[in-house]
Amino acid sequence: MKRLTLVLGAAGQLGEAMATGLGPADEIVTRARHELDLTEPDAVRDAVAGLCPDVIINCAAYTSVDGAQSAPADALAANAWAVQTLARAAAEIEAVLVQFSTDFVFDGETDRPYVEQDPPNPRGAYAVSKLLGEWLAADAPRHYVLRVESLFGGPRARSSVDRICDSILAGAEVRTFVDRTVSPSYVHDVVAATSALLDRPVPSGVYHCVNTGWTTWTGVGRELARLLGRPDARIVEVPMDQAGLLAPRPKFAALDNAKLRHAAFEMPTWQDALARYVKQRRDT
Repeated sequence: MKRLTLVLGAAGQLGEAMATGLGPADEIVTRARHELDLTEPDAVRDAVAGLCPDVIINCAAYTSVDGAQSAPADALAANAWAVQTLARAAAEIEAVLVQFSTDFVFDGETDRPYVEQDPPNPRGAYAVSKLLGEWLAADAPRHYVLRVESLFGGPRARSSVDRICDSILAGAEVRTFVDRTVSPSYVHDVVAATSALLDRPVPSGVYHCVNTGWTTWTGVGRELARLLGRPDARIVEVPMDQAGLLAPRPKFAALDNAKLRHAAFEMPTWQDALARYVKQRRDT
């Protein structure tokens, strides 16, 4: 018998990939924001109780890092209080809750990849809202909080990687952070890891769901240029403090995914993920 899986935020980059990429064990029901506003508690409780899913995968979020600095209440409503409503609704029907978080819960003041046991230290309204969402997801007895970062790929080309790729192909100058270190997350690998977690008796908790390894955004740009056969691409190195960003970003934000590997799924390297991403773009 298939498990009934409710995917929320299904019109977004991760949500659409999740809705189309989960395995044969899942019967998928989707809700986009215009169909279910997660900041409306009564509507959420009624929807969950009516569907009674086995799994709730929440891909919805307020994702504007700088926007959250100006509108912290909006970020909290979507990234924290909505998660609390979902977690309590999941608990009532004994459903599994999958919630996605971010590298922004850390301050970036380190020189080695973060592990799940490292204490968070969020800086900025967006980061605080996501950390609160992590804590509130625990209201569901069985829950998985998957920290992703620098998501790219999937049906909707909206990410920084997508924009860098487009600029390289257009012959335009590509400005990249030389001092922000990340572990990119290919949406198709995140979907595969999520499915693997649900298929196994894995303990609840926080897992870093990023591709293996780390690099700067300049490193991402140069690797994309190599894969695209554009060695003459104009990759310009930009320090973060010269970008005029409103909200702080963690500089060294690499995440260690060993816990996920031991529990359920081995994430491919970021280089392998970029290569598959470029191949998919060429094929489509």
